Amino acid sequence: MSTLPRSPDAPAPHTRPAVLAALALSIAVLAGCSSTPAPIARPVAEPPVTPSRGGTTYFSLEDESHAREMVLFALGLLDTGYRFGGRNPEAGLDCSGMVAWIVENISGKRLPHNAAQIADRTRPIQLSQLQPGDLVFFNTMKRRHSHMGIYIGDGRFVHAPSTRGSVRVERLDNSYFAPRIDGARTLVASS
Repeated sequence: MSTLPRSPDAPAPHTRPAVLAALALSIAVLAGCSSTPAPIARPVAEPPVTPSRGGTTYFSLEDESHAREMVLFALGLLDTGYRFGGRNPEAGLDCSGMVAWIVENISGKRLPHNAAQIADRTRPIQLSQLQPGDLVFFNTMKRRHSHMGIYIGDGRFVHAPSTRGSVRVERLDNSYFAPRIDGARTLVASS
C-alpha cells in the first residue's frame, strides 16, 4: 500500500486525534452559563438602577442576618460541580440554581431558577452599595442578567460557572467580568 507524500505543514497523522480532542475540549469549555468571547475593553461604569415600578414589591429576606448566612452557604459550596439546570449540590449547580438553593435553605422562600427572573424580582442597588449577601449580575451571553453570583465582600463574588466546572470565587474587577457587570440587587428589605 502506498501513501501520498505529506506536506511539511500538515500535522502528523497520529496528532490529528489530539488536535480534534483539543478543539472539542475548547468548544466544550466555551459553552455554558458564564462563557463568551473575550471581553471588550471599556471602563467599569455603574449600571443604571431601575426605580421601583409603581408599588412593586420586591422579594426580600425576613432577617438581615440571612444575607450573612448566604455568604457562608456560598463559601461552603466551593468546588461543587457545575451542571446546567442544576438545582442542588449533589447533582451539580448552575449560577441561578446555586442562588435559589441557598435562599430556599436559609429562608424557606423560593426564587425562580433563572438569573433574569431573579433580577426582576429583587431590589436594584448601585454597585457602590454592595454588601455581603447581595447579588451581582452579568451579561455573558449578549443578554442582560444571563449570569449571576453572590457578593461576599472585598470586591469578590461566588458563582457557579460552566468554565472549569465548579463553584468558585472571582473578583468583580477581573478582566472577564468587569466589562460584563450589568447590575446588583439586594435581598435585604429597604429601610
